[in-house]
Amino acid sequence: MKRLIGEIIRQKVLHRKREYSSAQVEQFSSYQLAKAFRELRITVYRSLKDAFLITLGILSASVGLKSFLIPNGFIDGGAMGVSLLVFMMTKIPLPVLIIGINLPFMIIGLRVISWQFALKSTLAITGLAITSAVLPLPPITSDKLLISVFGGFFLGTGIGLSVRGGAVIDGTEVLAIYLSRKMGVTIGDVILFINLIIFSVAAYLLSIEVALYSVLTYMAASKSVDFVIEGIEEYTGVTIVSVRHTEILQMIKDVMGRGATVYRGRTGFGKRGEQRDADIVFTVVTRLEISKLNSEIEKIDPNAFVVMSSIKDTKGGMIKKRPIPH
Repeated sequence: MKRLIGEIIRQKVLHRKREYSSAQVEQFSSYQLAKAFRELRITVYRSLKDAFLITLGILSASVGLKSFLIPNGFIDGGAMGVSLLVFMMTKIPLPVLIIGINLPFMIIGLRVISWQFALKSTLAITGLAITSAVLPLPPITSDKLLISVFGGFFLGTGIGLSVRGGAVIDGTEVLAIYLSRKMGVTIGDVILFINLIIFSVAAYLLSIEVALYSVLTYMAASKSVDFVIEGIEEYTGVTIVSVRHTEILQMIKDVMGRGATVYRGRTGFGKRGEQRDADIVFTVVTRLEISKLNSEIEKIDPNAFVVMSSIKDTKGGMIKKRPIPH
């Protein structure tokens, strides 16, 4: 393994810095070898993790399709909804439609995002098409409300898991990103407009009742996607500007059991105009802890300036709450 890693380093150095001689390249320190091994381990771990999440996503979406939506004639929004709608009207095999309708979006993804994303998404969509064709999943219920809610739940969970794995199994968001850059509108507006067209066509070709239940399916899927991508705890970033920053920092560590970051800044650009240096405290808490944090800050400094913002995801640092000493 050490020899293999050394060879990888040699190839990288020779490729990037042609001025090095072979003798110089041969001399690698233990640090370089350890760094290369760490990079290789992280790459392999992330690749396996992404593949696992995408596989789970494909299986979950297949359950939503074959056990809920397809047997009962319901559709979803986005490219998947178009595939289901065309399948119901023309009887073209659904796997062919899933690949064919999403293929243009993957070409767009290749241009506007990256080839790695396009490749992983193409493999994920192909995997979904195959599982939807060969996986023997029976219908679970005929209750229309349960079909809408749980069909959307399994499909949305599958989409969310695939996104966490770095791919998509529905190309609508890729198109939305592309159009938002070209037209200067938000991604949410583009997706809403696309789905409005899909459900309007479904109401005309199928029935208004099916279209309304399909809207419910889409809402359940959207909430499931948000739940999977954003996580359970929904972290909130809190920025605190106070003259008693030292006590607030100590409170965050001792009372809240959270970590914090301190920025150097200047205050006094408000109505009083008193400019002075200040330490600005930033911490991350869950939404359930916001009330307690505000209460503790109020005890220390009622005039503290507090700014809160939603955080989609976190990585590194002390995210998990540490035990509070008693």
